[in-house]
Amino acid sequence: MDHVDLVVAGSVAVTKDGARLGKGGGYSDLEYSLGRSQRIITEDTPILTTVHHLQIISQTWEIMIHDIPVDFVITPDEIIATHQNYPKPEGIYWDILRKEMEKSIPVLERFN
Repeated sequence: MDHVDLVVAGSVAVTKDGARLGKGGGYSDLEYSLGRSQRIITEDTPILTTVHHLQIISQTWEIMIHDIPVDFVITPDEIIATHQNYPKPEGIYWDILRKEMEKSIPVLERFN
C-alpha cells in the first residue's frame, strides 16, 4: 500500500481535546497500529472522526497506549481542531493484544 494521507475513525463519543471512544473491541486502533507498523501511517497522519454534536462529551477516561486520539472532530455544523496531546500508538502492542483477535485476524501472523 501507498502512504495513507488521512485516517477516519468511527466514534461513539469524543471529547474536544481528542479523546475517542470507539464501539469497543479495539479494531480501529489495531488497523491504525498495523498501518504504523508498515510505515504507511506516520505520527503526522491526521486522524478525524465524524459525529453528531450530542456525541461530544466532557467526561474523561483513561486513555490507553493503544487508543488512537483524533486531531479533528467533524459535526454537521463545525470542524473542531482538537490540538490533542495524547500519544498516538507507534505500532502493535503484542503484550496487550487479545489472543482471540490475534487468532481471528490472519494478517497479524505476518507481523508477529
